[in-house]
Amino acid sequence: MTNEGVPCVFFDRDGTLNVDVDYLHRPEDFIWTPEAPAAIRRLNECGVLTVVVTNQSGVARGYYPEEDVLRLHDWMNEDLKKEGAHLDTLFYCPHYPEGKIPEYAKICDCRKPAAGMIDAACAAHPIDRRRAVLIGDSERDMECARRAGIKGVLYTGGSLLEVVERVLEWLE
Repeated sequence: MTNEGVPCVFFDRDGTLNVDVDYLHRPEDFIWTPEAPAAIRRLNECGVLTVVVTNQSGVARGYYPEEDVLRLHDWMNEDLKKEGAHLDTLFYCPHYPEGKIPEYAKICDCRKPAAGMIDAACAAHPIDRRRAVLIGDSERDMECARRAGIKGVLYTGGSLLEVVERVLEWLE
């Protein structure tokens, strides 16, 4: 590790760590993508910080409360413990400009493709942006990575562990 900070892999959630289910907010609807827990465990073993950055417009749309997002994220880490893995931090953006819930219906700097969640993670942890990657399944995620000054890796399905192994080679 460098003196400037630690390496970090940021993950988009829906479509990257889990099968994309519209407005996922309940653990019983959660399905990990192929080898996602093993990928996270591998990063943990290598001393790489693991951070989730996810847009959760369902909060602003009134589909579910923020508590459901927090509960799901807690459940994810509990489930990962069974695999000897953990996510270090989970950030989410509950905002959506056209939302029904007034306090969340706004333009913000945390909704991807804005880089606010990555900036917040870098403020909370000693992350070396030169050794940071965002793995996501959309162009919005890749734009977020560009805006944050980190590498973006597009996940198009298949083994997330294989993607992480390629990322680890790049981080060395």
